[in-house]
Amino acid sequence: MLSFDWPLVFLLLPLPLLFYWLLPNQSGSEAALRVPQIDQWLAAEGGTGSSRTAANVIKAILLIIIWGLLVSAAARPMWRGEPVAQPASGRDLMLAVDISGSMKQKDMVLDNKAVNRLQAVKSVISKFVERRTGDRMGLILFGTNAYLHVPLTFDKQTLITLLDEAQIGFAGEKTAIGDGIGMAVKRLKSSQSNSRVLILLTDGSNTAGSLTPEQATTLAKQVKLKVYSVGIGAEEMMVPGFFGSRRVNPSRDMDESALKQIAAATGGRYFRAANTQDLETIYALLDELEPVEHEAKTIRPQKSLSYLPLAIALGLSFLIALANGVNSIRGRS
Repeated sequence: MLSFDWPLVFLLLPLPLLFYWLLPNQSGSEAALRVPQIDQWLAAEGGTGSSRTAANVIKAILLIIIWGLLVSAAARPMWRGEPVAQPASGRDLMLAVDISGSMKQKDMVLDNKAVNRLQAVKSVISKFVERRTGDRMGLILFGTNAYLHVPLTFDKQTLITLLDEAQIGFAGEKTAIGDGIGMAVKRLKSSQSNSRVLILLTDGSNTAGSLTPEQATTLAKQVKLKVYSVGIGAEEMMVPGFFGSRRVNPSRDMDESALKQIAAATGGRYFRAANTQDLETIYALLDELEPVEHEAKTIRPQKSLSYLPLAIALGLSFLIALANGVNSIRGRS
């Protein structure tokens, strides 16, 4: 439905007529000067008197249309769609994803192919994000440093797209778990939400950053931020060696005790994801622990249309200027 935010602006429509009526007449009262062969001169300059009068009428009509378009644009035309029910849970949920160098380890399996840990996270997390209707969600990426990649938003598709574009090593090769939690605290401490949740996904231990996990946990408790920590990485894998294949633990550098302490101290839980199936199970459990509420609020999508009358007015102005230029060139020739 088309509507105008400032309809009173249309009271300006008769303004040009008021100026025309109120300003003094410039024609003067002197007797007209009779010039012989005036018709021939007018023809040489671009037309007879009647044709020039018609051109002036057309120009005046175009100017009136341009004025009407400008006033319409100033009235802020808006297109408002039908009301849409938007589920709202009042929960702000932040994802903190490790993109340090250790996430390159290809110890996860997806569609019967070995993939690195970040690819496994991306493949599963999108389904979880899409299910969180009504939650505001954000994304933090951390390595040597922590960055807010997506602020809290209801736009889940943008979050998924930007996560897919994240690459290992963009934030450095080391792992700043404390700074990742600290960034979430910074962004969520002023939130008016009823529930603040952080899902921390990492495969290592804290090896960088200005905050230790203990300090970050204390800050999280102060703002009532619940942390669910997820340790990512296979528990064992076969690697080729000089004397044949041998079994190794690719997650030996993971500090599971620290991740458990972070979760327990903030009222969350720790999960271990050794494969993509574990990740899917974990996200399903998170849906149960932090259920989506179905209390809906109604919103109406809207779009500003001010650019349309402005564009048309600009095009008509260009046509008038072009016509004046052509007539001027003809008169000189």
